[in-house]
Amino acid sequence: MRNDMNMRQGYGATPTLADGVAPRSRSARPAAAPTMVQQAYDHLLTALMTLQIAPGERIAIDQVARRLNISQTPIREALSQLEAEKLVFKMPNVGYRASPQMSRDEVRDLYTLRQLIEPYAAARAAEAMTVDSVEVLKAIDHDMSNIVAGDASAYSRFAEADDRLHRLIATLSGNRLIADTIERLHAHLHIFRALYSTNAPTEAAAEHRAIIDALVARDGEAAANAVRVHLEASQQRMDRVLSTGGQASA
Repeated sequence: MRNDMNMRQGYGATPTLADGVAPRSRSARPAAAPTMVQQAYDHLLTALMTLQIAPGERIAIDQVARRLNISQTPIREALSQLEAEKLVFKMPNVGYRASPQMSRDEVRDLYTLRQLIEPYAAARAAEAMTVDSVEVLKAIDHDMSNIVAGDASAYSRFAEADDRLHRLIATLSGNRLIADTIERLHAHLHIFRALYSTNAPTEAAAEHRAIIDALVARDGEAAANAVRVHLEASQQRMDRVLSTGGQASA
């Protein structure tokens, strides 16, 4: 069942991410006209993640060019980068389309990759914690702890806090390749989550609190284990959604 709050509102609508998170700029940018390429990339990423461009929908480059008041060249370069990240694909004589909704096997493959890299990233992040990072974690924990079951905006606020947590871990890992990979994986998850309604994520909040506690304690082994437990539970919830079309929190 799709979430009515997250259903596409038209491609020309004001971009507001379903999870309340602004699109992140990637580190790898084409050399030509980087500012315009980044503008096109961020615009398209937002449209994809808010379902303004639905899975499988054709992307009209000329319309995007008119909307952004730029030429088609940087838009094509941005689409090429999104294609490399598997968020869009190109069809001969048709052009670019948004990637289809992930299948159960693709979701499982995604979680397999997360299990390989995110526990390691969490362990390194725990070792690199600073006073400022601890304050950020406390703010994230506060936001997650104040989710009220049945609140229509609860998932949006939780997803924003979730994204901040995983982005912080990725950054503090000190490995840029891992950080970029984690961000790309989360982009796919945001699109998947936006397609389904979700209960208040109380289970996921408890799992994230264990991760935060380990990070604050600067305990790398505990942080890695907490991430593994969270990813295993999250995968089960995702699999349940794909099996029944019901509700789950990721």
